[in-house]
Amino acid sequence: MTDLHTTVWDETGGEGAPAVFVHNIFTWGSDEAYGFAAQRPLAAHHRLLLVDRRGYGHSPGTDRSDFDTDADDLVDLLARQDGGAHLVGHGNGGLAAMLAAGRRPGLVRSLTLIQPAAFSAAAGHPAVDAMLERVRNSPAVPESVMPEQYLRASTEGLGMTMPAPTPQRLRAVATSMRERPVWEATVPLEPLRSAPWPTLVICGIWQDAPELYRTYAGEPLIACAEAVAEAVGARLLRVPGYYPHTQHPATVNAALRELWR
Repeated sequence: MTDLHTTVWDETGGEGAPAVFVHNIFTWGSDEAYGFAAQRPLAAHHRLLLVDRRGYGHSPGTDRSDFDTDADDLVDLLARQDGGAHLVGHGNGGLAAMLAAGRRPGLVRSLTLIQPAAFSAAAGHPAVDAMLERVRNSPAVPESVMPEQYLRASTEGLGMTMPAPTPQRLRAVATSMRERPVWEATVPLEPLRSAPWPTLVICGIWQDAPELYRTYAGEPLIACAEAVAEAVGARLLRVPGYYPHTQHPATVNAALRELWR
């Protein structure tokens, strides 16, 4: 087990139930742009543990980020919490959270998935199949491409604003560039469906997203969210925008408070 960096926000004096947050690509746990900085008010009643996955934030580096390894790391962290923890994952972090919860459901108090990259759950959906066809036929990223170039192409190239290319951001991008493809994962739906704890799936409606971003990322992620919610019997919460927890934190935080009660 790698000693991952975890940002802890806790205003309860250690009395609040723990909640573990797992971030997506290009980011880290406490990042204001793509991470969970806007969830900090939840620390008034819970002990928030914002994980930096391997190669991200202040955690040790890795030759290749891998969802199976991330899941093992999460199981280890959950096992160190008295009575387990609430688990929240976004994107690729949502996939790792699903894998961890499926492996050790007894360590989970509730599961929240924000647009999880669980493409096997939505296999056969036209948007997902089109995405898989597109990425499988795309050439590998040349080694000459630098992280800042990749970040620019992945944001401005899709009609979005590029965040400042700070060293911490570029480290996250470099890790994301060599992350194991999430479409190789088979998500464990049956253990999640039969688990005794509640699951919440949160999804943006992507109404104001740039057209290319909605087509390439939004439509497949919407399909995944809908498929996962139906398969495991979860509540599906639709939120305006395309980054629910950063664009509409009040709505997401209220839903988390309700779930955790």
